[in-house]
Amino acid sequence: MGKIKLNNIRLHAQHGCLPEESVIGSDYRVDLQIEGDLNKPSQSDKLADTIDYVHLNNIVKEEMAEKSKLLEHVAQRIINRVLGELPLVNTVEVCVSKINPPIGGDVESVMVCLDKTR
Repeated sequence: MGKIKLNNIRLHAQHGCLPEESVIGSDYRVDLQIEGDLNKPSQSDKLADTIDYVHLNNIVKEEMAEKSKLLEHVAQRIINRVLGELPLVNTVEVCVSKINPPIGGDVESVMVCLDKTR
């Protein structure tokens, strides 16, 4: 087994329940960790044998581009795509952070984390 982590993927997106959030948008950070069998690629040195982190990054970017009211919803969509498209992945954990959320206080970010194991 092994892990692949994509840390601090920075994006701008239009998630939120407030009308202005879906127009103006906010800055987000996504952290993604997957677990899977990385023994074969550690020996073969072939991209075809591993879990491609470019593919993982593209899933995050595409799902973050689709509007959601809740961070929980976009996080679950990312998990569903990873497990649906990458059969070598056994476990996915995704954390979606909204930077400077409009919650009436000095809060750096809010974060929602979800995980799922096949």
